[in-house]
Amino acid sequence: MHVLGAVSQELYFPDMHLTDIIEILILTYLIYHIAMWLINTKAWMLMRGIVVLGIFVLLAAVFKMHTILFLARNSVTVLATAAVVVFQPELRRALEKLGEKQFLSSIVPFETNKESSRFSEDTMDSIVDAAYNMGRVKTGALIVVEQAIHLTEYESTGIKMDCLVSMQVLMNIFEHNTPLHDGAIIIRGDRIVSATCYLPLSDNMGLSKELGTRHRAAVGMSEVSDALIIVVSEENGKVSVAQGGVLDRAVTREELREKLTYIQNRKPENKNFLQHIWKGRNKDEKRTDE
Repeated sequence: MHVLGAVSQELYFPDMHLTDIIEILILTYLIYHIAMWLINTKAWMLMRGIVVLGIFVLLAAVFKMHTILFLARNSVTVLATAAVVVFQPELRRALEKLGEKQFLSSIVPFETNKESSRFSEDTMDSIVDAAYNMGRVKTGALIVVEQAIHLTEYESTGIKMDCLVSMQVLMNIFEHNTPLHDGAIIIRGDRIVSATCYLPLSDNMGLSKELGTRHRAAVGMSEVSDALIIVVSEENGKVSVAQGGVLDRAVTREELREKLTYIQNRKPENKNFLQHIWKGRNKDEKRTDE
């Protein structure tokens, strides 16, 4: 008992207050979402480069390479400015996604209202049937299925609509020589909200050179949002799906239905912060077809 008492006296137990607990939760929230942002964007590759550069500087410090250390000390300001410039697209996208999040509903551990953008089984059947019917006759199509991030910015580039999704409507929109066939349509829930929309093109140099503008627009849109984008090739009639910056080419009807079912049943990412801390986040592996 005397030994235990001596040990307990040497241990340091800091005084914890309510503000300290709130501060820890806020920092945990920020660090978690910054880490997820780095992993899910091209910033992760840039961060790896910075880590490698830091290792070189550390080795220079260990072996006392004074010239390298001098250059490193005097280039910190320049590197910080360069990092802001290089990360500018990713920072902009991160702030856009942060603006879409409901901060309070992310922290409070209670269920909030269900996502209003969930689509029905009839909508899913219509999308699948229309995609493969158009592929059979080689009619090009670009369909954006919105999820948590609202695509208002891109919706405004097209012609606003408000109609229920159906196979006949989708096929009629993308029919050749019709006023709405050029560009993409955006689906929110069970309704088509806009047509002939302009999407950002991906600058990913790893994409196959045989891919056209329609496929690059699909990948570009998936890089700046959490939407699922369906592409029907006008050249070969194959159906491809882009999500999270990854393009799955020539998917089957069953694979497309599985992807739509997954996003239909998936819980919103920002619904419950404490559930993320407890359960963690599982990230499905995706294949890239280059």
